[in-house]
Amino acid sequence: MSGRFYLGILFACIITGCQQAPQQAATPPAPAKKPDYVAPFHFHKMIEVSPGQDYDVLSWGRGTAASGSFLLLHSDSAAKKYTTTTGDLDGTIVDVYNSDMDLDGNPEILIQSRGTDSTNYANIYAFEFSGGKANKLDFPKLNRSQRKGYKGEDNFYIKQGKFMREFPIYDGTGKDAKSTGAKRVFEYGLRDNSLTVKQLSKDSADKSNATAVQQPVKPVASTQKSSSKKEKKHTAEKKHKKKKHHRSDD
Repeated sequence: MSGRFYLGILFACIITGCQQAPQQAATPPAPAKKPDYVAPFHFHKMIEVSPGQDYDVLSWGRGTAASGSFLLLHSDSAAKKYTTTTGDLDGTIVDVYNSDMDLDGNPEILIQSRGTDSTNYANIYAFEFSGGKANKLDFPKLNRSQRKGYKGEDNFYIKQGKFMREFPIYDGTGKDAKSTGAKRVFEYGLRDNSLTVKQLSKDSADKSNATAVQQPVKPVASTQKSSSKKEKKHTAEKKHKKKKHHRSDD
């Protein structure tokens, strides 16, 4: 009897172990860590303009991520055509944008990179794709007045088909520069295969000058009016005295 008793306990343990084994195996594994880009690549973004029309943008280069080159790979899987566009890169790629600013059906791909010196300046590498070819577009540079108070920190985005840019305005230079609280806003378009730029904001990098210009002139006008009234009254009194003097002479 004792042998059967121990055999029964052993059999029960085996069954219990078999029932618990699946519960341990059902524990979900820890999520795998997302792999980093394989050297020498630093950045990748894919933009699907339409089904079968894909644009992969990559940056690459060994030694540093602050410089290198970019690759723009256009895949026309419907027509089995593939185009590679490359160029030297200043800074690191921040983002890639897709637009059709002139509404001609040909997409524009704009690559934004950020460089660093005394400012976190922005670079834009722009291309329009037409007939399977990449046409490089020269991105307009900021002129002297547009650069006044500029210290980088650009924000680019697409709004109603247009490529938009805004950045904060600073007063002063170097580390002593302070934000004025104002922003400068630009709208970029495409006409005759050339990029155009229009400043939308009315601002001043020097708030003291802006305040002086915007001061009301009504008090000055009222002073002028009151002084002119006094002059008229004084002239009228003089005429009246002259008339009285003539009458007394008569």
